[in-house]
Amino acid sequence: MIDIKLIRENSDLVKENIKKKFQDEKLGLVDEVYEYDKTYREYKLEGDNLRAKRNELSKEIGTLMREGKKSEADEIKTEVTRINERIKELEESEENLESEIKTRMMVIPNIIDDSVPIGKDDSENVELERFGEPKVPDYEIPYHADILESLSGLDKDAAGRTSGNGFYYLIGDIARLSSAMLAYARDFMIDKGFTYAIPPFMIRSDVVTGVMSFAEMDAMMYKIEGEDLYLIGTSEHSMIGRFKDQIVKEDSLPITMTSYSPCFRKEVGAHGIEERGIYRVHQFEKQEMIVLCKPEESMDWYEKMWKFTVELFRNLDIPVRTLECCSGDLADLKVKSVDVEAWSPRQKKYFEVGSCSNLGDAQARRLGIRTKGENGNYYVHTLNNTVLASTRALIALIENNYQSDGSVSVPKVLQPYMGGLEIIKPKY
Repeated sequence: MIDIKLIRENSDLVKENIKKKFQDEKLGLVDEVYEYDKTYREYKLEGDNLRAKRNELSKEIGTLMREGKKSEADEIKTEVTRINERIKELEESEENLESEIKTRMMVIPNIIDDSVPIGKDDSENVELERFGEPKVPDYEIPYHADILESLSGLDKDAAGRTSGNGFYYLIGDIARLSSAMLAYARDFMIDKGFTYAIPPFMIRSDVVTGVMSFAEMDAMMYKIEGEDLYLIGTSEHSMIGRFKDQIVKEDSLPITMTSYSPCFRKEVGAHGIEERGIYRVHQFEKQEMIVLCKPEESMDWYEKMWKFTVELFRNLDIPVRTLECCSGDLADLKVKSVDVEAWSPRQKKYFEVGSCSNLGDAQARRLGIRTKGENGNYYVHTLNNTVLASTRALIALIENNYQSDGSVSVPKVLQPYMGGLEIIKPKY
């Protein structure tokens, strides 16, 4: 959510930002907010003036009563009653106006950074840099589900019977490999100075609407029937929510944390759930990183954070590239975002394995996360980044480490987490 001062003082900037995001249907909201806010402030000023007058009259009533001038005091009491009735009317109007303003402000997109490329959708995202040499071996690499099944590591049929489409069982060495990647990602981030956390896996609706847009919520979140609780789609949600309505100490900034959680997603939309594989599923595990920092430090942290993910994937012998998200592909709360994509030697192209985002003060403003500086309280900036998402990282790992005999080599950094196992071989 943007600062309403932008609409009061520079509504043209807000409208231009909406156009850059190709959301022209929201342009009218800016003028509506401007008019509602103008009326709200007029009512508030009138209410403040009436309260001041009421205080003066109350003092005058006290003086008259002490002087025995009851009839004069009663006349003023009548006037105070009229003032109280008007104040009540104004307060009700202010409350209604606040609701109308907030409803619109919640869907007006955040101001994107000047460096963000302008484009309508993800087809216009811009490649930034490649890390590692993408290779295609001279032997065929099967579809990842076929590799996993040949290693007795995947059972989607049983998951379909127990849970339906979009779920899976990981078995044996493959299950262990998935856990090894997550454990390595955890320790990798701890070594970078981040504090490890395991957050709640369910959050209330006021946290959900604080950390993401309504469109994202509808497409992603599972609601617990009969309760004000949602299953998290990523631990960023509950990690940022931890600081809701708090004033954090300025000398504690930056707050850098890395969190583990299962993630649950409806995956509503054009892509849908993958029938055979595990690329797009309803449930997976993830190691995440989040940062709360001073506004002037957020872009530096943004650069550091995506580089951590690149470094981790290169340690797993996986070539990656970074892709800058264009304006039309940015979720409404984001100021700037970059996707990290891993090389698929089977498809001979890159695919998304993580995303790093700077949200400015949008989440903090919605959730009331502030810090106190020399010039008073101000909103912190929040950032999040995928360290490693289990299913997509597993696909990238097995494809890039697949051998001609059908085995998969275990990267050296993971071998200590696998009891020294160097090769996962087919069971037949």
